[in-house]
Amino acid sequence: MIRPRRSTERRVGARTRRRQILVYTGGLRTEPAYLTGLIRHRGRLGAAVTVKSKGLDPRQLVHHAAAFVRRSQELFDEVWCVVDVDEFDVGAAVTEARRAGVHLAVSNPCFELWLLLHHAECRAHCAGYEDVVVRLKKHVPAYDKARLDFADYAPGIGDATRRAKELGGDHTRNPSTGMWRLVQTFEEQT
Repeated sequence: MIRPRRSTERRVGARTRRRQILVYTGGLRTEPAYLTGLIRHRGRLGAAVTVKSKGLDPRQLVHHAAAFVRRSQELFDEVWCVVDVDEFDVGAAVTEARRAGVHLAVSNPCFELWLLLHHAECRAHCAGYEDVVVRLKKHVPAYDKARLDFADYAPGIGDATRRAKELGGDHTRNPSTGMWRLVQTFEEQT
């Protein structure tokens, strides 16, 4: 007697569809270089990831992503924006992202905080980009935002994720970063 296959059993040779994730970055070099390096380093992820850099402020970037979601919902399962607080008021971007179903990975004060967390704790208030870079260069002396070498960060991904979670995810808190959520999303299976 042939036993019927239960729906929870996987057919031999069958492929499961990987989630499709689109990531827009406000930065033109650092964020795309990190994300591209992460994708290469991790090999086959739980999701197929497309990274696009736009060089827009957080509100404009989310507006652009929201317009894309409205036009072509079926192409991607998730759309993310990676943004810095820097000198921006990200409140409007957060509101629009929630309304449009766009996910945000906000770093306060800047993306370099996420990079720093690969090497060290950072719980004290950061005065801004310059302050974070001074701290980061203690661990990565050759840091250059235009020439990020992912190898400087690969060993510390787990530490960065743990440290970022401990900081909390509220974009109004300095320091904080939501990058850990995006990195974990890459790993999740459907």
